[in-house]
Amino acid sequence: MSAKEIVKAFYNSDLANDPTVVPRFYHKECELHWSSSQGFMHLDYDAIVDFFEGTRKSYTNLRFEFTHFIEADSKVFTRHTLFANTIENPDNETVLAHFSTIWEVKDNKLYRGYEISQQADESDAESMASYAERKI
Repeated sequence: MSAKEIVKAFYNSDLANDPTVVPRFYHKECELHWSSSQGFMHLDYDAIVDFFEGTRKSYTNLRFEFTHFIEADSKVFTRHTLFANTIENPDNETVLAHFSTIWEVKDNKLYRGYEISQQADESDAESMASYAERKI
């Protein structure tokens, strides 16, 4: 599989419910460098395992809409919006955040991630239109 196919498969997996996501997609020596509206986090494999355990406790479904999905060698850039259904309100999908991520793939797994995210503001029509899904 190409790096782009691996990253797409990761985002298309059932991240909210599948406990095998991390071992299937993340390299044991992975690192995620994530700058969000909550501050900076540097996550290793074990921290990513913990993160997804928390995700499965909070959400019934996660869905991604992409505006960009670009591959260069072993690196993939994505720009996307994350939508979710919470445990408390599973029938209502909510937009959570906008992301820009550079993934480096090694040994057919996610090895390095450099991610920036910001909470989505559904009341800002221009911002939401900027993240409208495109055929990728």
